[in-house]
Amino acid sequence: MKAFVFLSMLLVSNFVFAQSDVEDRDDNFIAENNKSILKIDIKEPLLQVAVKNCDNFKAASFEGGVSVYKETLRKYMYVYLNTDFYVLNGDFTFTLTIDQNGKVINIEGSPKVANSQIFFDDMKYIVRRIKKNWLPATCNGKPVISQIKIKMNLSTIATDI
Repeated sequence: MKAFVFLSMLLVSNFVFAQSDVEDRDDNFIAENNKSILKIDIKEPLLQVAVKNCDNFKAASFEGGVSVYKETLRKYMYVYLNTDFYVLNGDFTFTLTIDQNGKVINIEGSPKVANSQIFFDDMKYIVRRIKKNWLPATCNGKPVISQIKIKMNLSTIATDI
């Protein structure tokens, strides 16, 4: 009987001490120590690359205007850019290729610097998330493929909390 009581108490004490170890552990300290503040300045107007040998070129336009696209892009950048993994500072240019249907078919970023490919991949994802189409550029009244250049300045302030 004494052996049964001893083993029971030993078993119960193991559970008690095991629970206190898990409860005392704090897993949130890493996420709360660092915070990045991102400032985005998208230049206006967005630059349109004209089509060669076109007498009557009409630039592509966004439904609602350039200011609506600029604000939508900025909002999506704040939501979807993963600034925990990189720091953004400097001027960047993105070239969007718009097809004859008004859909963005290609996105290229520059300048290419160390580790910029992750940022450019995030920007491709962001631009594709914007669901409204562009009104395609026209040459002599016919829709044509065109390119739009978006220039922006990004600055990140990283702080320890």
